[in-house]
Amino acid sequence: MKTVLTIAGSDCSGGAGIQADIKTIAAHKIYAMSAITALTAQNTTGLYGVALTKPNFLTKQLDCIFADIVPDAVKIGMLANAAIIEAVARSLKKYKAKNIVVDPVMVSTSGSRLINAGAVNSLKKKLFSLAALITPNIPEAEVLSGVKIKNKRDMLAAARKIYADTGASVLVKGGHLKHCADDILYCNGKTRWFKGKKINNPNTHGTGCTLSSAIACNLAMGRGLEQSIQNAKNYITGALKAGIDLPAKGAGPLNHCYNLRFKT
Repeated sequence: MKTVLTIAGSDCSGGAGIQADIKTIAAHKIYAMSAITALTAQNTTGLYGVALTKPNFLTKQLDCIFADIVPDAVKIGMLANAAIIEAVARSLKKYKAKNIVVDPVMVSTSGSRLINAGAVNSLKKKLFSLAALITPNIPEAEVLSGVKIKNKRDMLAAARKIYADTGASVLVKGGHLKHCADDILYCNGKTRWFKGKKINNPNTHGTGCTLSSAIACNLAMGRGLEQSIQNAKNYITGALKAGIDLPAKGAGPLNHCYNLRFKT
């Protein structure tokens, strides 16, 4: 059985972060492991508190994982400050981790900031160079590139700038576009667009976590980067279309397990 490690924050409401990652990994029939970078008090209406993991304890979590069950891929989500970022980067280098997918989580779906301003440079300098792929959405790509994104041409310009600054393959996600949900992959001078239609579903809590985890799952199974992205995009499209009927007061979660059949 293949294994995927998620390094991210915990979402007590279950729709994003570690919980979304584990559900996604399980839905791909892969063994999930987790190193928790923060506890959050949040739900679909907003973020109400954060308790950060101390860097030395995060390092202990990673030591325990890599010393025992070595992951076939690593997904990285919420890393709130420079000290946490540097602890993760040191461990990944130490253990020569492979198939690293970084989702540069900066703002939650509800609009709450999840990373301090000083940590952005640490992300770019310490972590992105280790990644097989980074997956910013449009607001995150604007922060990372300094490019204001209003259309698909701007998405390409931002992707080129992020690649030039970091050397990491970058997938700029177009979920914030008005008329489509196209994503662009930029790597070493080459581009590929992944087409996507807007889905009429307001429940989008945890979409970024879910997509990056699904990409990591596909990489763990030995698929190439472009195929991994396409498969992950197909998976999240299915999760959005399937929907889930929960009495959430805000942007609800996805149906991560829509593709699993349970015996009754």
